[in-house]
Amino acid sequence: MDPMSEPHALYDTKGHIVTITLNRPKAKNAFSPEMISLWREYLEKAKNDDAIRVIIVTGKGDTFCSGGDIRDMVDGKLKSWDMKRFLWDGVHRIVLTLEDLDKPVIAAINGAAMGAGMDMAIMCDLRVCSDNAKLAESYIMMGLVPGDGGAYFLPRLVGVSKGLELLLTGDILKPEEALRLGIVNRVVPHDSLMEETMKLAEKIAAKPPAAVRMMKRAVYQGQTSTLRAHLDYISSQISLLSETQDHVEAAKAFLEKRKPVFTGK
Repeated sequence: MDPMSEPHALYDTKGHIVTITLNRPKAKNAFSPEMISLWREYLEKAKNDDAIRVIIVTGKGDTFCSGGDIRDMVDGKLKSWDMKRFLWDGVHRIVLTLEDLDKPVIAAINGAAMGAGMDMAIMCDLRVCSDNAKLAESYIMMGLVPGDGGAYFLPRLVGVSKGLELLLTGDILKPEEALRLGIVNRVVPHDSLMEETMKLAEKIAAKPPAAVRMMKRAVYQGQTSTLRAHLDYISSQISLLSETQDHVEAAKAFLEKRKPVFTGK
């Protein structure tokens, strides 16, 4: 990295919330090796920081993320095994780190999320979308398949048939259509995107942290398990949570008609 230039991703904390900002606005926040490395590093940092309870990912400028840099495709920098290594050793490390991260991750979609950029948004747990944004699984337009998990995540959000339609056509979705399909959770005015996203993050961060993490894990675990296995899993989780100080505080606050204060213990 040029010592005079800004890093390609930024890490900013506010209370129990961290915001990771993709920081290549002139390149529409297209991937770079530095961005991918920092993105994964920051997720690991947030995971290991007990003070952090919620993570927000957004982009700087007018684009959330445009995915792979088309100039690299034209120049032939990423072909065959070079592409395989860039994905497996780089981008896919972000996907797998997110899978291993129990803290909620919210994508604040500030602008276009195209191709891998849409993949990176839908692999987050929640999505708040600017009314100026647009989303598309645009790989087909480049003669490619979704390299970052889009063919895995999208059908789980919208169903196989609709997922295939969006993947095979590359159609651009407007925010309200993405909301109707369940791809995004909320659409908000562009100028209040970060304010509204922060409100949601703060609301979640104010809940008992252990219960939040176990809730997230229970939902994802339930997607791939049988009912009996899930019920066995959840009975263990609720048994552990019942002995936490936060659970006792929540019960006392309810009886005393006051707001609880959660310490994460």
